[in-house]
Amino acid sequence: MFKSGGLGDELQALKSEMSRLLNMPADDMLEAAKSRSEALAEPIKTTLRELGETLSEEEEHVERLIAERPIAALASAFALGIAIGFMLRRH
Repeated sequence: MFKSGGLGDELQALKSEMSRLLNMPADDMLEAAKSRSEALAEPIKTTLRELGETLSEEEEHVERLIAERPIAALASAFALGIAIGFMLRRH
């Protein structure tokens, strides 16, 4: 059902990590945090760049659809506005 050995190991690892962090000088801690944040920043930048490119492509696609079918787009926007209005009025 429940293995206390695994929990004990986790608690011991947490305890040793906390004592390592508490004994670390502030400058080292700041440098470690800075390096971790820089390591995380690059994948986030890449993901945001890719998201921007995808949204730009989709925006062009939506613009073409609206240009090809303006009445259908207008009717859809009107219906969506009414639906949102009803939902907001309920709350």
